[in-house]
Amino acid sequence: MPNPLPEDPIIRSLVQRARQAPVSRRRLLQGAGLGAALLGASGLAACSSKKTYGDGSKGTIRWANWTYYLDFDEKTKDYPTLNDFMEKTDIAVDYYEDIDDNKTFIAKIKDQLQLGQDTGYDVFVPSDTTIVRLVEKDQLRKFDRSLVPNVGEQMIDLVKHATFDPDRIMSIPYQAGMTGLVYNTKLYPKGIKRVSDLWAPELKGKVNLLSEQDDTTGLIMLEQGVDIVGDKWGDDQFYAALDVVKKQLAKGQVATIKGNSYTQDLQQEKIWAGMCWSGDIAILNEEAGEEIWKFVVPESGASVFIDSFSMPKATESYKQVHELVNYYYEPEVAARVAQYVQYVTPVAGARDAMAKLDPKLADNPLIFPDEEMSKHIFDMRSLTAQEDDRYTKAFQKVMGN
Repeated sequence: MPNPLPEDPIIRSLVQRARQAPVSRRRLLQGAGLGAALLGASGLAACSSKKTYGDGSKGTIRWANWTYYLDFDEKTKDYPTLNDFMEKTDIAVDYYEDIDDNKTFIAKIKDQLQLGQDTGYDVFVPSDTTIVRLVEKDQLRKFDRSLVPNVGEQMIDLVKHATFDPDRIMSIPYQAGMTGLVYNTKLYPKGIKRVSDLWAPELKGKVNLLSEQDDTTGLIMLEQGVDIVGDKWGDDQFYAALDVVKKQLAKGQVATIKGNSYTQDLQQEKIWAGMCWSGDIAILNEEAGEEIWKFVVPESGASVFIDSFSMPKATESYKQVHELVNYYYEPEVAARVAQYVQYVTPVAGARDAMAKLDPKLADNPLIFPDEEMSKHIFDMRSLTAQEDDRYTKAFQKVMGN
């Protein structure tokens, strides 16, 4: 039986977060297990006279997110902007790095979503390609846009409208990014420029693909000349791309198909080249202190993804979630997050804030896409429910699941 949680709401929130969250990749990198993370968090709350993180008197938010998706302090083993939010609002936040990929995350809570029961989270940040299904099933709660004025003032055009949620009342973008290619500059200095370069004989058994089927097949379809933005592609184009995956798996060319954990294989040099998400590579290089891994926008183009705040019907902290979302749409806060995660921020004023914080990053097109970069980024059309079900099953079958 686990030890009971402390009575102090601040320590309770931090201990619960450390106890329930999976060990993130960055903690594994540091050689610090969950116990060390727990000691660091509770020690700060108990001993620090400078940071109190608020008292939790205004409620608690349970927030599920992806790893590497919030600014993290290596020394304190905690999240500075989140600590500031808690101190500012007296709202406690239990933060969980529980999303490795969309399908497995939603699979864990699908029964609760269907029954309108508590999922264990008040807000989570899946990709829009997954949120569209939750919207269709009426499993999400609407945002009150009057409670998030920063969103209306700051949301960039790139993420402002979704076909399934044109007014962004079911989903509010948190980060966006590109699905592209990566290679290890030391192990494979030859480099890659296109998806088909991954099939080079010298890369056999050293290639990864992504477990998000729309990301993997989207890149392949772009190389095959498919207009993934338009609605004129369907089964024929998808299965042609899937055949490429199937062929390369059968040949042993592809070693792994994973979600966020693919970065561990890059770091352990099991993977020399493959598909990736843009911000991950920036963080890996920053941690390494040099550009070991090179992010590549394929010649045929990269696909864009958008991950958005969304609330399950049974959220227990409706107003508190709105305060959290509004806070992360403050330009200075968004810039601090972008400085760490290095994905595309949805907050318009974040670029000016970044210019003061880190001028070099303010000119980084992977965070603030310029006109030239935008020409090579494509937003795949939303799949119908029938397509999504059919394609997911086909992709899982090829993966051996």
